[in-house]
Amino acid sequence: MSVVGFDVGFLNCYVAVARAGGIETVANEYSDRCTPACVSFGPRNRSIGAAAKSQVVTNCKNTVQGFKRFHGRAFSDPYIQSLKSSLVYDLAQMPSGTTGIKVMYMEEEKVFSIEQVTAMLLTKMKETAEHALKKPVADCVVSVPCYYTDAERRSVVDAAQIAGLNCLRLMNETTAVALAYGIYKQDLPAPEEKPRIVVFVDIGHSGYQTSVCAFNKGKLKILATACDPELGGKDFDEMLVRHFCEEFGKKYKLDVKTKPRALVRLYQECEKLKKLMSANSSDLPLNIECFMNDIDVSGKLNRGQFEEMCADVLARVEAPLHNLMEQAKLKKEDIYAVEIVGGASRIPSVKERISKFFGKELSTTLNADEAVARGCALQCAILSPAFKVREFSITDAVAYPISLKWNSAAEEGLSDCEVFPKNHAAPFSKVLTFYRREPFSLEAYYNTPRELPYPDPTIGQFVIQKVVPQASGESSKVKVKVRVNIHGIFSVSSASLVEVQKTEEGEEPMDTEQQATPEKEEEKEEVTDQDETKAQGDGQKETEEEKKTPPENEEMETSPEESKTEKKSDQPPQAKKPKVKTKVLELPIENSPQWELAIDMLNLFVENEGKMIMQDKLEKERNDAKNYVEEYVYDMRDKLHGRLEKFVSEDRDILSFQLEDTENWLYEDGEDQPKQQYIDKLAELKEEQYDHLDQEDINKVDKMVNDAMIWMNSKMNQQSKLSLTVEPAVRVREIQDKTKVRLTTYNVAIDFYDVAYLWCSM
Repeated sequence: MSVVGFDVGFLNCYVAVARAGGIETVANEYSDRCTPACVSFGPRNRSIGAAAKSQVVTNCKNTVQGFKRFHGRAFSDPYIQSLKSSLVYDLAQMPSGTTGIKVMYMEEEKVFSIEQVTAMLLTKMKETAEHALKKPVADCVVSVPCYYTDAERRSVVDAAQIAGLNCLRLMNETTAVALAYGIYKQDLPAPEEKPRIVVFVDIGHSGYQTSVCAFNKGKLKILATACDPELGGKDFDEMLVRHFCEEFGKKYKLDVKTKPRALVRLYQECEKLKKLMSANSSDLPLNIECFMNDIDVSGKLNRGQFEEMCADVLARVEAPLHNLMEQAKLKKEDIYAVEIVGGASRIPSVKERISKFFGKELSTTLNADEAVARGCALQCAILSPAFKVREFSITDAVAYPISLKWNSAAEEGLSDCEVFPKNHAAPFSKVLTFYRREPFSLEAYYNTPRELPYPDPTIGQFVIQKVVPQASGESSKVKVKVRVNIHGIFSVSSASLVEVQKTEEGEEPMDTEQQATPEKEEEKEEVTDQDETKAQGDGQKETEEEKKTPPENEEMETSPEESKTEKKSDQPPQAKKPKVKTKVLELPIENSPQWELAIDMLNLFVENEGKMIMQDKLEKERNDAKNYVEEYVYDMRDKLHGRLEKFVSEDRDILSFQLEDTENWLYEDGEDQPKQQYIDKLAELKEEQYDHLDQEDINKVDKMVNDAMIWMNSKMNQQSKLSLTVEPAVRVREIQDKTKVRLTTYNVAIDFYDVAYLWCSM
């Protein structure tokens, strides 16, 4: 079983794996542990990662990056529409209404969904992990921003499935960082002691996340999260690009924004300049040759000017921190440490503002770039039966409050109920009890739309089917289990109808409520101790409320536990209690989550990804075959005029001509040929060289060479055992006799000149 963590970033990605020695961030084929989140489409294949990054300028219209922000968003979303003008590549609407990316691939115009493009990136990361582990990879943990909504999380899970991965958990990035921080700590407070409170701040290229976490020995609990999804390193890049666009417009009369290729180059240079300014406070140059219209441009900037330019962006750093402390109801003196990660956390002015807010030095004990991937790999190791990991429980938090609404039969209108408040523990299940005579639907939604990163608060529709009244005509009791699962995704996981049946006197009733189902056992395993305590308190409160309301008027009741005690009858003690038995029937549920991929569409995407992987493999083999021919031409040319020159006489010019002719063919007609053409061309060159030799002759020569090598090794071993003052084991005359051996039958000379030289130099 593979144990792999994938950090899928906006700009870069990291892959961490668990090995016998611990967690390791692995390198790609370029020996770089950082893989650009970039996919480029060409006439024959795709390029992913570093190979795609190199085509950002040369193939800008078909090279996509920054697509992480399109997950779970409709094409009509105002945010998507506002981005279109700033992108070099084109966006398009998918048949389902979601956002797609339009490119030229295989010399045809194609529109790929965001799930497909992310799956391509995950495929590359999967290959990197497989190369490092030397075995197939399927099970993994994938990171997502803590502010991702239900639709965005479903989209990432679908992308993992398209890439052939079994995502064991979607893990919030700040939670992954907290795990990487806390699991190795040996001095955490005991479970019964006051927890250690640590704040984690993650400022990446396109998002700003922060969370406050309570640590005890063997466990962590996320108390609250806050974010600014629109604040990150890209905002500082934007300020620099805007500044130099204005400067070059005035200085060189260039309108940079009209040329996508020039704009891409400027973004690259501004990002480099930003990193240099984080380490230097002096004036730093920005020079780009042949920028536009064959004009070289140059400019300069220093850190002070940069910070003044970005004052509005820097002013947004404190707001999420204020929000975090208010949610957690903590004071600054309660904070044990503030750990910062993410690429943009290296900007001095950003660090200064965070440090000033908390009034303490910032902690940088974690690798700012790799901490998320390492945390994901640790979580994967915890979930994997193949690895033995220190006991460590993780309780995450619900990012946005989730409510349900339904048509109320009693009130003749809509009713709603907040099921999971903000920062509620996750994963977690609750059981809702409805009294209904017919099928009914529930609509899940986020009840604080202003906090969401996009305008649509809908999570999905869930229809509870095959609900029928009791035999007496009364409403049936329907228990609905709702859940925020390990991915942070909301679902209606099950529904059951409790059918009451009268029994004959003396017959023992069947008590189904006390029998735990596998789902209940699973729930108990996933609920933490803190959650169980809270659940019991809620259950007592709700039981009291039930006593006040007669069952026939009751619309819905909530219980975090499945086996809740039934309400007692109000009949007097002396009355005979009719004996009844209950029968529980599982009900089918029709799930319609917002923007979820249809099964047939998902299967089609899986199939298409497999075809594209095969096409990439075929193209790689074709290029390899071409390279083998080119390599053979250059290698043989060097040998003809080098160490084999004395063995070639009248045939040298003929062979040289053949090599030159093959080289010309490679760069002209042979530039774009099928794989078999290159294989045939290489075989043709090799066969002609050895046409004059039979296989039997070759074997004889091979035997004589081996015999000579054995003789040489034997003499060298004898000599090595002798003192330098005694007679040598072999004399120069013997070596010279060996070098004069000539196989005239085959016109092939075996020259041991090099051996003699080696001996004489000892």
